Amino acid sequence: MTSTNVNAAQSGTFTIGGDMTVNRLGYGTMQLTGPGVWGDPKDPDEAVRVLKRAAEFGVNFIDTADSYGPAVAEPLIRKALHPYSDDMVIATKAGLTRSGPNDWRPVGRPEYLRQQAEMSLRLLGLERIDLFQLHRIDPNVPLADQLGELELLRKEGKIRHIGLSEVSVEQLREAREITDIVSVQNLYNLSNRKAEDVLEEAESGGIAFIPWFPLATGALAQDGGPLDEISKRLNAKPAQIALAWLLRRSPAILPIPGTSSVAHLEDNMAAAGLQLSDEDFETLSHLA
Repeated sequence: MTSTNVNAAQSGTFTIGGDMTVNRLGYGTMQLTGPGVWGDPKDPDEAVRVLKRAAEFGVNFIDTADSYGPAVAEPLIRKALHPYSDDMVIATKAGLTRSGPNDWRPVGRPEYLRQQAEMSLRLLGLERIDLFQLHRIDPNVPLADQLGELELLRKEGKIRHIGLSEVSVEQLREAREITDIVSVQNLYNLSNRKAEDVLEEAESGGIAFIPWFPLATGALAQDGGPLDEISKRLNAKPAQIALAWLLRRSPAILPIPGTSSVAHLEDNMAAAGLQLSDEDFETLSHLA
């Protein structure tokens, strides 16, 4: 399946926080960095082209984080897309520090979260961050202190909405007692449904569910299996089927497939126009 005449708008829309309507098929920037999500990308010019091409496809929801690089993905977004279109929503995150490739350590001290929010504003070239997500809950800092600082930033007009990343249903409920939560970002894909209960909690509360690692198919893509059979019959790649399944699974799901290649981006975008039959959807739903 190709990306000819495909637009992210074909994936449908979701209104985040009651006032930010985005096309559901977005783009995640973690792969626009060096190995281990550390340092600059091998081809910075291609990274810029990827971001520009995503916008041309109608992508108006871009997910990033201060820790991608660190401080690599956010400046690339600014270089490629600033000044931003009126409908562009850039979601960033803070709360994970980096001390080397593939090393991630939660830090949720209020003064640190404030510092990183201020840095993201500068690096992205924004006066207000539309969606600021707590990248991980720091177990060593009271959740009320972590979210309380984000609420202060929201009241100051520096962030618009608050989201969470990689949380349980209980943590989501606790957070919602402290402040308004408009999104949650957990690992979830065709082959890994461990966050099914979080997805259902988010959907019932009108909260956006942003699955990270959305392209994963794992062993499901083995030759001769159901996913392989459906892919061949629909003339689509397994990753495209995986994205189409996510879009069909729940209207609250906002997939953010990432890539450092324009060609791969175009493959992913084709999923916006891919419609699964009821039978194929049910078959895929029972695979994991």
